Amino acid sequence: MSAAPDYDWLYARTRAGRERGPQGARRLLDRLGSPDARFACIRVVGTNGKGSTCAMLEAGLLAAGVRTGRFTSPHLQRYEERIRVNGQDLSPERTAAFIGWAQEHAPDVAFFDLTLALACQVFAEDGVDIAVMEAGVGGLSDATQALRKVAAVALTNVALDHVATLGPTLGDIARDKAGAARPGVPLLTTAAGEALEVVRAVAAEVGALLYTPQTHPALFALPHPPRLAGAHQQMNGALAAATLRTLGYPDSVEAALRATHPARLERFEIGGKTVLLDGAHNPHATRALAASVPHADVLLFGNLARKDTAATLAPLLAVAPVRVFTAPGDLATSPADLAVQYGGHSVLSPADALAQALALTPPGGTLLVAGSLYLAGTVRHQLASS
Repeated sequence: MSAAPDYDWLYARTRAGRERGPQGARRLLDRLGSPDARFACIRVVGTNGKGSTCAMLEAGLLAAGVRTGRFTSPHLQRYEERIRVNGQDLSPERTAAFIGWAQEHAPDVAFFDLTLALACQVFAEDGVDIAVMEAGVGGLSDATQALRKVAAVALTNVALDHVATLGPTLGDIARDKAGAARPGVPLLTTAAGEALEVVRAVAAEVGALLYTPQTHPALFALPHPPRLAGAHQQMNGALAAATLRTLGYPDSVEAALRATHPARLERFEIGGKTVLLDGAHNPHATRALAASVPHADVLLFGNLARKDTAATLAPLLAVAPVRVFTAPGDLATSPADLAVQYGGHSVLSPADALAQALALTPPGGTLLVAGSLYLAGTVRHQLASS
């Protein structure tokens, strides 16, 4: 029987105190024999919507018969969700083998760089043709900037998030994300306003081929909305469709629009009550969520303290009159402080908070869960087990 992966060791390889940027990832990939040179990739960057866009791109490529890899983060319930080949999650045995190698040969490398390297190794070994690669934070400064065979860059949108890492202004953040552009490589984006102006400038500087809904409306046109709920998913669907068409897979748009992705306005029916589960964790995302769900009976909210809690919560306060606050991890904003400031119940344990939120939801009513993908993963596990 194979040993279980040493996840604790892997999760302890946080970025704190370690080198930022793609250099460390590049050195690790070179040490592994440059597996990223053996497959093409689509880099997906942006503030929000990356996971949904990746899911739609994966579905479209699979429908076209392309051997497809997918690298996303974070995971909801299992680490192996981050790395998929042809729609199947990585096996824990391969994770364990790689961790064993890394403990001996790369003990000081950051978690994200290690996970990216594992994904590239798996994709190369499994004969992947195209991999859909989600950036972690930013574009130019992200580890995925190390990838060599980039066929297209899909930039979803730009909003204020990760300001400590990417810069204090929207322009700074847009410039970093747009830095994923490559000379002669399609750069497709549904960004707008000031961010789009910055993207245009960076594309011109780099020599990337820029495609937007304004310059190529037919490329971004959708025959109907995506299966994923919420008006904001139409932009993600348009970006995925444009990317598939640009790469020569126009017949795969229908399959892309049928894609599903967990914790993106995912609906559960529990005891005659509706639970809407969403991973919205920054102000841009919660504004889109509030527009899609203008009313719920109860809000279950928890987020990480490093986020802008007040701005993230603000759009949701008008959605639900009853609120339950919880802590999705050790680094969470204090639920007791939130309850005092905004009115509501404080329940430290997410499992207990879910039970109380459901009890407060009237028969036939709706509970909205948001604030953190970590909270979404915990609640999703509870809902699936109930």
